[in-house]
Amino acid sequence: MGRYILRRLLQLIPVFIGTTFIIYSLVWAIPGNPFAGLCGPRGCPPAFIDQMTEQYNLDQPLPVQYVLYLGQLFQGNFGETFNGIEVGTLIQQAYPVTLKLATIALIFEAIIGIAAGILTALRGKGFVDNLVLAATLFLIAVPVFVSGFVIQVVFGVQLEWMEPSVGADPGIGQLIVPGLVLGSLSMAYIARLTRTAMFENKRADYIRTATAKGLTPRRVVSVHMLRNSLIPVITFIGTDFGALMGGAIVTEGVFNIHGIGGLVFSAIQGQEGITVTGVVTLLVLVYLLMNLLVDILYAALDPRIRYD
Repeated sequence: MGRYILRRLLQLIPVFIGTTFIIYSLVWAIPGNPFAGLCGPRGCPPAFIDQMTEQYNLDQPLPVQYVLYLGQLFQGNFGETFNGIEVGTLIQQAYPVTLKLATIALIFEAIIGIAAGILTALRGKGFVDNLVLAATLFLIAVPVFVSGFVIQVVFGVQLEWMEPSVGADPGIGQLIVPGLVLGSLSMAYIARLTRTAMFENKRADYIRTATAKGLTPRRVVSVHMLRNSLIPVITFIGTDFGALMGGAIVTEGVFNIHGIGGLVFSAIQGQEGITVTGVVTLLVLVYLLMNLLVDILYAALDPRIRYD
């Protein structure tokens, strides 16, 4: 198991360098001088532009810029915005909000999605199965910003059952509805994935053997069938956490949540390349670590994987 984890860790290094280099190149390859609009319509003095260009190493070749940026990053320095604010401070303020939102979304999609998948697989084809399939198809077809807007208007504005927008420092209670909206799409995929895996394993030889040995139906389902059926579901949930962290930008915009999504959105509008690079690099790191965790769980559930 130790060699398996070490091999997976070594695989993350080239992936991290490759993805962050592509991100850095794309962000700083935007046409136009990023400092030209900082002084209003009259433009900035050439001396100021030269100073900022040197400060952000933009006068160096792109590979040299990236290596210098990576060196600062390994020291925990995400750089400064054009206004002199530490990017690390902005991330520190915004990240906990998005982390809470993504965690709530992940809990909703895991509990409801897996329960719906198990229920439909055990009951077989019928009314419940058709109802779940129709509901999941509806969630997949409707974009998140549409469902979020409808819920906000109906339950927030008309019925007044919730606050239409979230405050600056939201608690868990204020993030439940946005978390449900954020996790709705993945919830539908998890329900369908669990249902398909359960159906396949119901016909497997080892399930017939376990039943023939006289095990109770509850033990056959909970110990044998569910364990193997959840392997692809755990893989999806693990990788989805990274996607939720990055994809929260739409949900945060609808419910006025001041998280990572709002920070990236305002940074793109202001052409703050250093902020965009720092946030996206952090998201890449989260995504890679979640994939590593999934690989370890995958190997723990199915020992054959670690010997491949």
